[in-house]
Parts: sequence; C-alpha cells; structure tokens
Amino acid sequence: MTTPLLEMRSIVKAFPGVKALNDVSFGVARGDIHCLVGENGAGKSTLMKVLSGYHPYGSYTGEILFEGQPQKFRSISDSTRTGIAVIYQELALVPEMSVYENIFLGHEIRKGPNVDWNETIKRAGEMLRKVRLNVNPDTKVKDLGVGRQQLVEIAKALSKDVKLLILDEPTAALNEDDCTNLLNLLLHLKQDGVTSILISHKLKEVIRVADAVTVLRDGRTVCTIDARDSAIDEALLIKHMVGREISNIYPPRVHHRSDETVLEVKDWNAYDTSRGRPVLKNINLKVKKGEIVGIAGLMGSGRTEFARSIFGNPDHYLLSGMLLVKGRERHIRNPRDAIDAGIAYATEDRKGNGLILIQDVKQNISIANLKEIASNGAIDENAEVKVAMGFKEALNIKTPSVGQTVVNLSGGNQQKVSLAKWLFVKPAVLILDEPTRGIDVGAKYEIYCIMNRLVEQGMSIIMISSELLEILGMSDRIYAVSSGRIAGELPVSEANQELIMQMATS
Repeated sequence: MTTPLLEMRSIVKAFPGVKALNDVSFGVARGDIHCLVGENGAGKSTLMKVLSGYHPYGSYTGEILFEGQPQKFRSISDSTRTGIAVIYQELALVPEMSVYENIFLGHEIRKGPNVDWNETIKRAGEMLRKVRLNVNPDTKVKDLGVGRQQLVEIAKALSKDVKLLILDEPTAALNEDDCTNLLNLLLHLKQDGVTSILISHKLKEVIRVADAVTVLRDGRTVCTIDARDSAIDEALLIKHMVGREISNIYPPRVHHRSDETVLEVKDWNAYDTSRGRPVLKNINLKVKKGEIVGIAGLMGSGRTEFARSIFGNPDHYLLSGMLLVKGRERHIRNPRDAIDAGIAYATEDRKGNGLILIQDVKQNISIANLKEIASNGAIDENAEVKVAMGFKEALNIKTPSVGQTVVNLSGGNQQKVSLAKWLFVKPAVLILDEPTRGIDVGAKYEIYCIMNRLVEQGMSIIMISSELLEILGMSDRIYAVSSGRIAGELPVSEANQELIMQMATS
C-alpha cells in the first residue's frame, strides 16, 4: 500500500451510555477508493464525524494525521480547509436556490465586495462537467431528481479543491441507473487523483469499486482488506461484519395461502391534482391472511402512491374504486381511519415521516395508539414504559433505555422502532415501504425474521421494495407495477428477476 493520505489512530469516542468508537485505527492510501463497512451502530458515521470536525478535537481521544501532519479539527470548516469534504445521505442543498448558487454556497467567488456571478456560473459549469451532469446551472435544485442532486453535492465538494471525498451511504435512495452512474463517477474521479472513502451497506457496490475495505464492528476495527492482495467477496465481508456466517440472507419460511382475503382493492384510481395527472389506474389487488405480498416496480411507478392512497390519502388524490378490509367496504379519509380499519403503513422515509427523531423510543412507539395507554385523559407513563420495554425485547432494539432519543439510534434500530410503533396498533395489514433501505445485512436479517413471525401469527404484509432479490426472497405473491397500473401478478414459485423486470418496464 502507498503512503497513507489519511491515518486515524486509536480513536475513542463516547456518548452518554455508549462507547461509539473504541480504539479504531485505519489508513487511506492516496488515490484509493477505500470502503468502510459494518452493521448499523458499528461506528462508521461517528468515525467520519470525528474526521470532519463535527465532533471537535477534545471530544474524543486518539490521533488524526492528514498528509503526514497531525490535525486538530475543531470545526467542519477546519477539515474543509484541509481538503476534506463529507457528503451525507441527507443532502445539504438549498432546494429553492439554483445549482450554481448551491455549488459555491459558503465559498462564493467575489470581485471586490460583491459576488462575481458570471465567474460563478462559468466555474459551476466546469464542476458539472467534472461530475458529468448535463444540466443548466440556472436550474433550481428542487427540480432535480435525487441522483442528480447527489452529483451537485459532489460538484460542490470538488469546487473546494477536495483531496479526500467522503460519501456516507450515497446510493441508499438512488435507483439502479443512478447508482451505476455514481459508482462510475467515483472511478473516474480516482483517475483524476481524488481519494474517496465510501460508506455503504450495498456490498456488491463495495466489491465493485474498492481498492481496500475496512470493517468495523461494535465500535472497533475488525480488519482492513486490500483488494490488490486478496479477493473480496460478500460472504467474507458479512462474516467480518456480523461476527458469524449468514449462509442464507433470507430466513426460511413455509409459503402458504389462506382462503381468507384480508384486504382488497377494486378498480382503484388516484388522480394527482397538483401535477394534473393520474398516478394510479384501475388497480385490482388482494392480500390474503398470513401472506407477504411483494410490490415491485421502478421508482415513480406508483408503488408508494398506492400505499399512501389507502393509508388516509395524505396527498389528497382524487380517489375512485372500492377498498375492502375483511370483506367490509371502508371509506378512509385520513390515517386515523386507516388505523381504525386495521391498516398500518411504515413509510420509506423513516427519518422524515416515520419517526419523531427528537423524541425518545417509548414516545415514538406509543404515539399512534395513545388511547391504549391513557387513563382519565392522561398518558400512563408506567404503561408507556412497559409497552416500549416489551417491544425493545421482542424486536431486539439495541438502545441503552427506552428513554433514549431516537436520533441517537442506528438506522436498523430506528427501523425497528418504526415497526414497533405500527405493531402497537395491532393491524390486520402492515404495509412496509422499503423496510430495509439504508440498513446493514445483519439488521436486514432481523427485520426479515420479524416479518416471518408476524405472518405466522396471522398478520398480512404488503412489502414494497426496489430490491428484486428481497421481493423474491420474502414474498408469497408478487405484483409488478408499471406507470400506475398492475402489470402482472405471479406466485413466487414462478417468478424471477428477469420476468419481474420485464413486467415492471412494460
């Protein structure tokens, strides 16, 4: 390995009740793509926040060397001036501002006391060409898709003469084409001499681009593998990440059909008045008791629109058709009506819409069913703690206490809290929208096991997923959605990736 551009030595970082990093050391060679992997809560993001100055010098112990020089970053601006840029999963762009304004926000190009807008637009165009993004610099960021916004973030980093580019789960919310484009860009930037650290749960991506991989587990460095010295495969990474071999990513379950239909929609249509177009067209779908129904389709195909339309219609679509729960027609006007009808919906955006991050675990679990723990119009706090403790144990939520603020939990444990919230309302049908997005392979396995237990107990699950292997590995039946329509239905025994994709793109 060449001389390290970055070395982090014996880093220890503690929060109240937990030691997030415990003697972590690793180095990154100049010009490499170095991948950082580990389960949720392993310490990856915390380590990068130490490196970026988000956790300032003095709040941790250990040593950081950059280009051979000791560093004491007391703020993010300190690390930025050194040539380090971090791009988080939640993008730091201003939607109402133009692309060129975002790229140079905070380090504007000036001519005297004024901003030189002509030079700003010119330089922004150069940065956009570097990231191979063909958009007008005048375009507002809000008018770009997530994949293009990600490229704007990278252009912003490159405009600061970045030496080390850190990307924290950059592909978690991207479709397959955008993922491929981003990975190709990293390889292209590598040829231009840009060093990168990539944090990802998608091990196929890691194997494709990594020059070296460092594995963290429980806040410690497990190993660093140089791809130039030995082959890296998923099984090896999983073994190091979770401390054991997982021979089958999808836990076994007996697929069975019940004759009882729990949920049915007939000739279901949704018209989005804000966009002036239909988003769902003549949807006919059934869910039987104790089965997992997978819904596959490309982004924008209508999968999430369908889920939201039957869970209280928060987007205020014009709806038509019939919705039946256990044979009884239901007219659902809001999420409370849906909950009362026996439908629960765990959103794909757990941080934005699924959880209240500034509240604690017990408050998030109880919020959708407060009447269950109310006494004389007031919350029975002892009952709330008891309920939360029950779900903490049943779902193996890793938290020091149910009084821990949810924002401090890992992504996998946040997802378990979101599941607990909806299990507490005791639904007949649970809709899971991208239930394993942004969580590691060990946490995914736990979520799958929970799903299996629920259907064995008689619950019905609708699972929306962009991962075809997940759809195939967990579903009893599969619906493919294309352009707001049901393009096909298959039992899992007859389905494969090619057939599903053929229907989803029809």
